[in-house]
Amino acid sequence: MTVSSVEAPLWRERQFVLLVCARVISVLGNGFAKVALAFAVLSLPGASAGRLSLVVACQALPQLVFILVGGVIADRMSRSRLMVSADVLGAAAYAGLAAMVLTGYAPLTAMCLLAVAAGTATALFAPAMDGLVPLVVAADRLQRANGLLRMGTNSSLLLGLALSGVTVALVGAGWALALNAASFVVSGVLTARLRVVTHPRKRQSGWADLREGWQEFASRQWLWVVVCQYAIVVAALNANIGVLGPLTAEQHLGGARAWSLIVGAQAMGTIAGAGLASRVRVKRPILVAVLCTFPAALPIALLSAEAPVWLIAAAMFSAGVTSDVFGVLWATTIQREIPERALSRVSSYDWFGSLAFAPLGLLVAGPVAAAVGTGPALAGCAALIILATTTALSSPQVRTLRTAPETPSIATTSSNAAPPVGKEAEG
Repeated sequence: MTVSSVEAPLWRERQFVLLVCARVISVLGNGFAKVALAFAVLSLPGASAGRLSLVVACQALPQLVFILVGGVIADRMSRSRLMVSADVLGAAAYAGLAAMVLTGYAPLTAMCLLAVAAGTATALFAPAMDGLVPLVVAADRLQRANGLLRMGTNSSLLLGLALSGVTVALVGAGWALALNAASFVVSGVLTARLRVVTHPRKRQSGWADLREGWQEFASRQWLWVVVCQYAIVVAALNANIGVLGPLTAEQHLGGARAWSLIVGAQAMGTIAGAGLASRVRVKRPILVAVLCTFPAALPIALLSAEAPVWLIAAAMFSAGVTSDVFGVLWATTIQREIPERALSRVSSYDWFGSLAFAPLGLLVAGPVAAAVGTGPALAGCAALIILATTTALSSPQVRTLRTAPETPSIATTSSNAAPPVGKEAEG
């Protein structure tokens, strides 16, 4: 592993700056929404845990159900235009939720429908975003661009989470949701100003598009092996962050303050990890990425053992660092190895597979903890992460895939660059 030499800063490239600004503002608003939506629902007459669970589930389920559709659409049309459309849908959904909370008139059915719209916007946005980066940044700078993007979004999410509680306390959850709606509007305006080049794509049925995307996905052993690995890893991490970790903190570590410190340490680690990943160069990116998954088991094991808070927080910081090294190497390798015409569809299969068991992790964590105890349940999560990661290392392609030689990029490197003949500007 080596550290790259100094390159001309990406901040001088207008296209990249527009993309980063759009993402940072949008993620900042989402940081508000993660806290504001829960408190908004709980502040309404007749609020209950069941009502909150239903609204949150209505937001989460479309992200899984429609992610493959989002990949097909993103590979058929201008990705930046699809992202703008998703931003408009998200802005409308959160504006509607904010209006209902502020007026106090919030029928459960209407809230659930708006939550579905917000989740659908995410499902449309994510594959398009993954496929857009190689159209904006030169191929030999993808890893640095992915690292800087993650640094910006991780910092923005951390800031949004930190400010959301204060905002809810000062002006109320309704206005916090309104701020999130405004962030979608700003993101859409900035994204609409992107001008990148795309190849014309053949017209065929949606099912044919899905089959073609699946063939690209399934033909690469390293790709589907790691996605299967992360289906288990994400389920275990969800069980820890969503249920088991807070339970342990409440029972043995001093409550919410201790858990906030632990989660905050992880968030700080992701910022540091993205910065590191933007500069390191490795010959076998998937091997390094998979190895970077092992540290995720350590803080869960320490929670199981009821270790001191400072030690768990240190382990969470390390896990945050390595998780973003994984994320940057993974995204960059996919962007380099998958043909641009199928990139969003392959990304959607990645998202779908990785999140497939995430709801199950949340669903079974509580009953398992009640049956065997929180400590053994956490130990089981740590063991699942180690087992899945060790199994992934048995794949020859995971161990041997090397960084491809740098090739000329299809991205425009100047805001004034004209589209090549036979191609259309995307924006």
